[in-house]
Amino acid sequence: MKEDIEQKICSRLNLDWRDSLMENLGMEVLSASEKRVEITMPVDSRTRQAAGILHGGASLALAETVAGVGSLAACQPDERIVGTQVSGNHVVPAPEGESVRAVGTIIHHGKTMHVWNVDIFRADGRLVSTARVVNNVLKKK
Repeated sequence: MKEDIEQKICSRLNLDWRDSLMENLGMEVLSASEKRVEITMPVDSRTRQAAGILHGGASLALAETVAGVGSLAACQPDERIVGTQVSGNHVVPAPEGESVRAVGTIIHHGKTMHVWNVDIFRADGRLVSTARVVNNVLKKK
């Protein structure tokens, strides 16, 4: 039952991303909950740098998206999320032609702030980048 609900959430997010940065970069939600999120993204002409490897900016966009999806899942109906900080460290390159997989886990779930750790992996399991993302929780106006 829980897996069915999660699958419906993932399908809905992937549909909602039409005509967005996430769609343009080829991101696809694999799993999403308030504690853990997993999203893939291809390393291709949209996300690579001139040297043929994953662009650091694309990595950070992926990390911020992962944390945003998780924080949205953790929100109350009268709340919204705004990203306030993202920082990352790039470890090894991901070559064009592969997909990377980002896994985010929440490390602080406060009333007004969520802090996420997001690790991005190559297909062979090697760590490409690690990022810390901070989201503020605001009341909807």
